[in-house]
Order: sequence, then structure tokens, then C-alpha cells
Amino acid sequence: MPLKYVRPNILALSPYSTARDEFKGGDISVFIDANESPFHTGFNRYPDPRHRQLKQRIGELKGVDPSTVFIGGAGSDEAIDLIYRIFCEPGIDNVLAMSPTYGVYSVAAAINNVEYREVAPGPDFAFPVDEILKAVDSHTKVIWVCSPNNPTGLAVPPEDILRLAENFDGIVAVDEAYIDFSPYPSALPLIASHPNIIVLQTFSKAWGLANLRVGMAFADPHIAAIFANVKYPYNLNGPTQREIMRQLDRDISAQVEMVKTERARVAESLDRLPCVERVYHSDANFLLVKVADADGLYDFLVGRGVLVRNRTRVPHCSGMLRITIGTRSENDRMLKAVAEYCNADIATSGTDSLTLSPRRAEVRRRTSETDIEIVLDLDGDPSASVIDTGLKFFDHMLSQLPHHGGFALDIICRGDLQVDEHHSMEDVAIALGDAIRTALGDKRGIERYGFVLPMDESRAMVLIDLGGRIDFKWDVTLNREYVGDTPTEMYSHFFQSLASALRANLHISATGENCHHIIEGIFKATARALKMAIRRDPFHYTLPSSKGII
Repeated sequence: MPLKYVRPNILALSPYSTARDEFKGGDISVFIDANESPFHTGFNRYPDPRHRQLKQRIGELKGVDPSTVFIGGAGSDEAIDLIYRIFCEPGIDNVLAMSPTYGVYSVAAAINNVEYREVAPGPDFAFPVDEILKAVDSHTKVIWVCSPNNPTGLAVPPEDILRLAENFDGIVAVDEAYIDFSPYPSALPLIASHPNIIVLQTFSKAWGLANLRVGMAFADPHIAAIFANVKYPYNLNGPTQREIMRQLDRDISAQVEMVKTERARVAESLDRLPCVERVYHSDANFLLVKVADADGLYDFLVGRGVLVRNRTRVPHCSGMLRITIGTRSENDRMLKAVAEYCNADIATSGTDSLTLSPRRAEVRRRTSETDIEIVLDLDGDPSASVIDTGLKFFDHMLSQLPHHGGFALDIICRGDLQVDEHHSMEDVAIALGDAIRTALGDKRGIERYGFVLPMDESRAMVLIDLGGRIDFKWDVTLNREYVGDTPTEMYSHFFQSLASALRANLHISATGENCHHIIEGIFKATARALKMAIRRDPFHYTLPSSKGII
């Protein structure tokens, strides 16, 4: 029974009961139980302290029972702190971990007055199972296993985790922050047969939600219940719970595969450089790289606007940098800078991004109705794009732009959809036009013009001129009021706003029987037209055309 590992005072704890915990009735329309403000602000009510809906959704996603799920704020760090508070007697007990590993384990140990013992890694940073087990004594309560490990990147095989769980009478805490990038499966299925295993995961890495600070712990239901009793009552706010629920509808598989592909490419490219002594194998979204002069290269990269993590002062990591895998163009910038430091040439498949200035833009547009963030890389990897406006059909249409346009595009929009769709669609168009115009800069070397595409039974023709003259023509008939969750009348306004913000001449003509196909054809044709117009020739890097505004 896993409760034998819990501190007696924690087992005896009477947890704080919120007003919403005590209520077990039916429909309520008057809430005067929790000393909240009655004035509606959108935030005046306390959130669900038990995260019931979110646990249910995570259970479905992970294939586990919701009773095994704990959800915490501050990424996985809240769960790490709770493990110390639940299982370790301050000033008496100790925990074990390989060195080097995630630094919060030792910091949380110091905060909780628990002895933190480190064991040196095996060859090539392999997890030292035998040495860890030899270091266990009667006061060892937790063994930390970071898999894949940070900063070394190496994952721990499931059979090693099983050996620990079967030979250690205590908690084996498996931190799987980077599990989505690993070749090994999660340790989640092991909990059913080995209730002394606790698995930590996070939304900060593969899901790209680090700013929301939400992590998970999966454990035997008795332990998960103890986590819920010890945490502070409202540890995760309502808007974050709702946003995570929304984000879980996304498919992140393409982004994960892009990171894995880039990880291999970057590792191979770095390994060829003379100042790089070794690139360690990684199962995570980063590489640990040993170089001749870590401090010197770090300072040089900072001077070139590239920030990596200098790990040279971490035990067993002398002379090493940790390099996170970014977008293709970001990786190319880093590779070019390292090659420059090494006084070496480097060949990559993205030659244009190395020989010509980057064409990137980050636009933040805030109005009283919308809050929009756009990150655009005209020479980036389309598969890494993220589109999220809260309108499913509109997102599907916008995703055609990077896919068929051949560029990387992130659009995050939070708008007043409770009113209607107008502001979100209009402001996305304005912000997108601003982003493209900013990324193009002085437009040196671009083709300037572009056009055309058929779509099933529909035909869409898009003509674009990026010369700077603003004009818009819309020759499209849509006989439905809505397609999906968006009004068809807004699409002409979207493209007109885009043309105005982009300062482009944009003519759109489309016919067909199916409104969905007509609109999709227009977006695909626009993307193809943009792809032609923004293409630049590195051998003729001049201003396009001598006629019209540029």
C-alpha cells in the first residue's frame, strides 16, 4: 500500500475545504457562499479547486483514470515540492538523484530541509541504477529519475525504472518533461503494478504552453488524493484551466517530429565543426555540446543575438553548452554563428537563410476587443506553425497560408467572440498584413507578383502585387451565411483588411458550388500567390521592378 510512504502528519491532515467542495447539490443560480464579489468581471468567481473537467480530459488524452491525475501550477515544480512535503521528514530523510540533473530537485530539497544526495553518472551520462540502489539507506524516501534527463538529454530505459521500483522501498519519481521527444514509452502504465512510481509531466515543452505554467503528476489514486489534500486550495486559475482544455484539441505530432528531425540535423552539423569536441546523444528537445571554450563561444553567440545555456559550471559538464532546438531558421542562425566562431564553413540545406538576412517579424496587436500575437518567418518551416483564434474553421483556413505558402506562421488571437467574429477576423488580417510587410523589409530581391489555383469543383484566382499600391477587388459569390463557425460575409472584409495592412494590390476571383471549397480555394490560392511574390533570388538581390511603388 503506497500510503505507508506518506509522513504521519500528512496522513492525519484534515485538508482545507472550500465552499465549492462542500456543496453536493443540483443546479444553483445564486452564489453567495464563498464571499466572492457579485459583480461580473469574468474573474469574480473562484475556479474549480479540484480541476474535475481538466482531469477528465487529461485522463482521456493519457489513457489513465482521472483519479490518478494531479494538476499543479508552476509547471511540474509544484508537484516536485509536494513530493518533499508528503514523503520526507525535514532534517531526517534524504533523497537520491543522478548528477547532473534538473536543478529544482536540489533547490526544493534545501527549501524543505531534506538532504539531497548525488550519484555520478555512468558512461556517456547513462543513469547509474546500481550505484543509486547502493546509495539507499533507511532514511532514503525518494529517488529522482529525470527521463529524458536535463541537461544531458539521455532517456532512462523502462527496465531501469522497473528495477528501481522493485528494489527500492520508497518513491520513484519519474520526471517526463521531455517524454514526447523520447524513443521510449512513458512510465505511466507502470503505476498500476508499481504504486511507488509517480510520473511527472508538463505542458511547457512539446505542447508549447510554458507561459501557462501547468504540470501534471500521475500516481496511485491514494497518492493522488494526498496530493490534492496538501496543495493550496485554488492552485490553478480558471482561465488557465479553460485554456488548457482548449489547447488539448490540438495535434502536436507534426511539431514534435519537426523538433526530432531538426535535432538530428543540428547534431550532425555541429559535429563537423572543429571547435566542437562532442555532441552528446539526446532524446529531448535540446543537445548537450562539449566545445573547446564554452565561455568564449557562449559570449560570442550572445554577441550575435543567439542565446544558449552555458552549463560548464555544472558538475560533470565542464566545457559544455546546452542548445535548445528551435525553428529551422533559428537553428541555421545558431549554426552559422558557431561556424563563424570556429572560422569554418558550414553547409546546410537552408542556404538562403544563411546568405541573406532573416525575414522574420513578431507582431503584438492589442485593442479593446482583441489581443493578437503573430510570429512569422518567411523562410521558416511551415510544419512548425501554430494557428489558434478560437474559430475552428477560420483556423483551418489560416493554416493553408503557411502550408501552401512555404513559410512558418504562428497566430494566437484572443478576441471578443462572445460578441461576434468580426473583430477577431479583422484584427488578425491587420496584424498578419503588418507582419508580412515587416518581414519583407525593403523587399529587396523578391519576385513581387503572384497568382492562381483550382480547388475541386471550384476555381480560385488570386493576383497579388507587393509593390506598395493598395487596391482590392473581390469577385466571389457565397450563398451560405456561415461555413463552420464563421460568417461568410467576413471573408471579403478579411482579405480587404489584409491588403490594406500589407499595402498590396490584391484581386480575388472565385466560383464554385460548395462555399467551403470556394473559401478554402481562395486561401490556398492566396498562399500560392504569396509564395511566388515573396520568393527572392539570392543572385539578384535588388529592388524588384522599376515601375510602381516599392
